[in-house]
This record gives sequence, structure tokens and C-alpha cells, in this order.
Amino acid sequence: MERNMTRIALFAALIAALGLIPSLTLAFGVPITAQSMGVMLAGAILGAKRGALAVLLFMALVALGLPLLAGGRGGLGAFVAPTSGFFIGWPVAAFVTGLIVERWRSGPLALTVTLASVIGGIVVMYAFGIVGMSIALKKTLAECAALVTAFIPGDIIKAVLTGLITQALARSRPASILSRP
Repeated sequence: MERNMTRIALFAALIAALGLIPSLTLAFGVPITAQSMGVMLAGAILGAKRGALAVLLFMALVALGLPLLAGGRGGLGAFVAPTSGFFIGWPVAAFVTGLIVERWRSGPLALTVTLASVIGGIVVMYAFGIVGMSIALKKTLAECAALVTAFIPGDIIKAVLTGLITQALARSRPASILSRP
């Protein structure tokens, strides 16, 4: 129990640390950050439940006002900004990523994690993000879907990196991949 809590807190801290990497904000107010890779890593390494809990812990700290989001943002405003859909989708993205890695045992781990990250960390997260952008920007879902296409190449790179990092960690410390007990 104590180890799980420590790992959950560690991944919440990792997501926060990835927010320190400079972001690129697009014209419509949504930044490209490394934090979404932290969400993918949380699910891939910790598994569905612990990964989602790590993201929920991070979100609770942001809601309390800690400036942990990229660009030093924090507080309840993060839940009503153009990025709010992506942010609210993070725990679901971590959960789906982790669930796929836990259940899909065939094939190389790096490939499994990459595909799980694409499904959970891109498809699921974009579904939430597009709806959130549509509400915040008062645009149609189709318009917002067109806007997020700018994120696809970078997010695919993050998914591949997540697969490679998880594979390297599995080789060096196999017991640390909790999604694969």
C-alpha cells in the first residue's frame, strides 16, 4: 500500500516536472507540452488504476492552486480554459493506456505501450479535448477537430518515446513495470 502511494506521488511529480519543459502555445490558446507524455507514462508503467490515481492527484494539486501546469498555471481556472477538455481527460487517458498495457500481453512491450499510448493518450485525450475546446471557444466539434490536427505529429512522438522509455525501464528494472505483474 505504502509503495503504491509513493509511486502514485512520484508520477504526479513527474507530470509536474514535465510542465517545466517550455511549451509552444498555438494561436487558439492550447499549448503543446510534455505533460501529456507523463500521463501516458503513468498509465503504461503504473497500470490503469494507479496511473489514473497519479493523474487525479496531480489534478487535485492544480485545483488547489499550485502552478504545476505548463507555463506555471494552476487553480480552478484550469478546468474552464480552452485546454480544460484535455486536462479533464487526463485520468481517463492514463486509465485506458494502462488497461491496454495490462491486458495486451502479445508482442514487444515497446510496441504495445506505443499503441496503448496512441489509443489512450491521443484518441481518448483528443475526444475530451475537442469537446472542451468546442465549449470554451464556442466552435463546432468539426472546427475544433481540425484545430487539434496540429498536435498529432508531436503526440505520436510522445507515444513512441513512452513505448521506448517503458521498454528500457522493463529491461533495467522489470519489477518497476506495475502494469505487467
